[in-house]
Formats: sequence, C-alpha cells, structure tokens
Amino acid sequence: DRICVTGLSMGGFGTWALAAHRPERFAALVPICGGGDPQWAKRLARVPVWVFHGAKDPTVPMKRSEEMVEAVKKNGGNPKFTVYPEAGHDSWTEAYANPAFYDWLLSHTLPAKP
Repeated sequence: DRICVTGLSMGGFGTWALAAHRPERFAALVPICGGGDPQWAKRLARVPVWVFHGAKDPTVPMKRSEEMVEAVKKNGGNPKFTVYPEAGHDSWTEAYANPAFYDWLLSHTLPAKP
C-alpha cells in the first residue's frame, strides 16, 4: 500500500507517464525536472504529487513541470510544487536531500480495497 514512484529528468517524464497509465497503483508521485501530457491530469487528480524543478534548468524547461502542476490543479488535485531558484537541471540533489520529502512520501498509502 506504499508503492510510490519518483524519477528525475527522463525519469520525471516516466513518472508522469507511468502514473497516468496506472494511477490506482501508486500511493504518491514525485516527478523531478520532468514533464508530461497535461491531458493525463484528469487521471492523476486523486494521487498525491510533489513536483520539484530547478528554476535555471537548461535541459528541461520549468514550464514542463508548471504545465503539469496547473493541469492537476484544474482537475481537482492538490499537487505540491517546489522550485529551487538557483538550481539548474540537477534539482534532484536538493529534493532527495530534503528530509521533508521522505516524511511526505511515507505519509501516503493506497486506499484500502473493499
């Protein structure tokens, strides 16, 4: 009941894609410096999401994360979004070093099945 998915860069894109195809499988998502198809957001609105991105990312524009966060919000979700103002593409070092990340991740479980 604590299956979570996280990934960085292409893995961030993979996190969004995997969860969009099997949202019932995951207790929480943490895409880092990734992006996805905003149309997936309707499938992800009930899944807890915490997105991380570096404001100075030259590889994956922060707009990719912003689009997904806004799409999830528009579909009734409540994603967290952390931007590291001085980080480039390597926003994962700060994200994975943040103790609050692990507390948040482990606070989520899948709903009990009848």
